[in-house]
Amino acid sequence: MSTSDSRAAGGTSRRRRGPRTWLAALPLLVFTGLCFGIPLGAMAFGAVTRTDRASGATRLTGEHLARSLQGPYLGSLVGSVQLSALTALVGGVLGVVIAQAVVTSRSKGLRSAALTASGVLANFGGVPLAFAFIATVGISGVVTQLADLGSLGWSLYSFTGLTVVYLYFLIPLMVLVIAPALDGLRPQWREAAQSSGATGWQFWRHVGLPVLAPSLLGGFVLLFGTAFAAHATAAALVGGSVPLVTLKIADALSGNVLTGQENVALALGLDMILIAGLVMAVYLPLQRRSARWLR
Repeated sequence: MSTSDSRAAGGTSRRRRGPRTWLAALPLLVFTGLCFGIPLGAMAFGAVTRTDRASGATRLTGEHLARSLQGPYLGSLVGSVQLSALTALVGGVLGVVIAQAVVTSRSKGLRSAALTASGVLANFGGVPLAFAFIATVGISGVVTQLADLGSLGWSLYSFTGLTVVYLYFLIPLMVLVIAPALDGLRPQWREAAQSSGATGWQFWRHVGLPVLAPSLLGGFVLLFGTAFAAHATAAALVGGSVPLVTLKIADALSGNVLTGQENVALALGLDMILIAGLVMAVYLPLQRRSARWLR
């Protein structure tokens, strides 16, 4: 069969599989519409409307969205972006270094143990993680007392302390994300580069990093999104001392706002969804491109 015939057959097969694929995905689409579409619609409606308590009339307004981008609310958005970018950058670099050591290790036991531990630690977050750190490096933590970290200016309940806690689950997450991509680097590529007289740095500069670039950027974006949406750990550790948008939303939803600003929490949530949408718009194409090297 010629190439054109094969492509024609493949295209016909894809066209025939199309309706079946959509039918198989129908339960997922219904689930997504009910569980995500309805809350998102309610949030968007509340963020752009105001209901008069006396008359019960509802009117469109951009006041909530405008207020969510002013004063302390804007500060919380900036704080979340700064914390997420810093932890994603540091966690990405350390995760790549650890993943490279694991992938190049000749010990299958070490590789299995490292990847299994990464899978567990990447999902160990929230209040249990916060209390684990409080017992270890909090004001009266075991390590704080033994190493006298207080005299060194260490404080767990600060931006720096929160960064360390976030790295605890972001680094293992990066290891899980980047390890398959590192496995995709063929040994023959390195051998060909060495045969051509290339040094190790030249191999990584002209072959390794360009191949890994989509996976590295995708991992950074994923870590950024994970840190940006984290709430329970920050709420248990720093409360309102570090401005974060997730903490502002929790305060507003619990009634800790001025009269008439109740819907600002919905506007902040809509701001977060827009930022998360931008993150996913960057992450998904990079993930598809990096998947070519995993085949």
